[in-house]
Amino acid sequence: MIEPTVPLLARRWLQDRLLLGDEGKFAGPSGSQPCGDRIAVDLCKLESEAHRGPGLNRISNGKIALHYDGQSLSNARAALIASASHGGWPIARDVQSLALLTLSERIAGSDIPVLLEGPTGTGKEVFARFVHRMSPRSKGAFVAVNCAAMPEAMLEGLLFGHRKGAFTGAGEAREGLFRAADGGTLLLDEIGELPLTLQAKLLRTLQEGEVLPLGATKPVKVDVRIVAATNRTLSREVTEGRFREDLYYRLNVFPLILPALRNRVRDIAPLAFGMVLRHGAQRALPSWISSSAIQTLEAHDWPGNVRELENVIRRAILLAGEGPQIEAEHVVFDQAPRPLVASAPGVEATAIASSTINAAKPASLSDVAFQSEAQAILRALDTHEGHRGRTAASLGISERTLRYRLASMRENGLLQAGAEA
Repeated sequence: MIEPTVPLLARRWLQDRLLLGDEGKFAGPSGSQPCGDRIAVDLCKLESEAHRGPGLNRISNGKIALHYDGQSLSNARAALIASASHGGWPIARDVQSLALLTLSERIAGSDIPVLLEGPTGTGKEVFARFVHRMSPRSKGAFVAVNCAAMPEAMLEGLLFGHRKGAFTGAGEAREGLFRAADGGTLLLDEIGELPLTLQAKLLRTLQEGEVLPLGATKPVKVDVRIVAATNRTLSREVTEGRFREDLYYRLNVFPLILPALRNRVRDIAPLAFGMVLRHGAQRALPSWISSSAIQTLEAHDWPGNVRELENVIRRAILLAGEGPQIEAEHVVFDQAPRPLVASAPGVEATAIASSTINAAKPASLSDVAFQSEAQAILRALDTHEGHRGRTAASLGISERTLRYRLASMRENGLLQAGAEA
């Protein structure tokens, strides 16, 4: 059972925190009670005549019981990897993922910026937290901000801070996220959405190691490690003039590219068991995934990556009800959003949008307003052949606001996640 997983479990970030037991017996002075961030996994092999089947049970935040039999060793090893990583650590069995983690561990020991590129939902924030946890800054703060989720005026004050009265509504001073992350790590998620004006200010902060709060005249020194993440290809954004070349080279000291889930199939089973641990694995909830269900999961294309896998597992837990395990019939995949092909002649983006939006059956007035706005945006994109600048101008909004609206539409399934519109 354990031997094939030893090369995985022997990695430092697992070895230092993993405590393995056998039928309730744990070796070492710590006994069965894990301390701090440690995880105790009690391995219980079922006899052939046992009435109960395999299961993964979360006894407490720091203790997990794994019951397995000779017929489910492959799944049991995936469950063991998931158990060892419980608590927000990366779950990996695929060679590509393990290579990235090994490289990330080496990078973590330095203070160089890290650039994480990869499709949406591949776990970039998990990797960013891993770099922080493995670094000398691990006792400092880990602060994350989504650069696409804030209007430009608010984002500058949020990042760099402001003095009281610096702008209308600034009733009190704020230190900003750079100062909040002083001595720790700041994750700039969706860095490709950062406006050009703020890119210039960010570049100066990285070069000088200081921030100038809004309304202030004296800069403040900060000691922050930057991890930037994006689902865009920043080199292409530079070529197209949407991202500063000097900032790109400042961030791109050590790029890590996270592959899509469909390209690391061996990660699917451990990830699925990790989600069972998070959302099930308790009394009256499924605590195992059958081999047929795992096969079904591994055969899927996963356009939504790990985020889609989590949706599927949470749905399967509900469909399984009080059953002991998730079966293949409980695996229901997300309905793939219809692609928007705004630039192709003869294709009506409005018709595509309408069929998708009408199927959603809005339940509230806010839903109706959101979907009406989405229809207007898609019609304008179709009219202007997908050109964002002309589309934004015709709608009377900024191009940044248009990008924000499109991101929101993607999250709600009204636009394909990988669409360029």
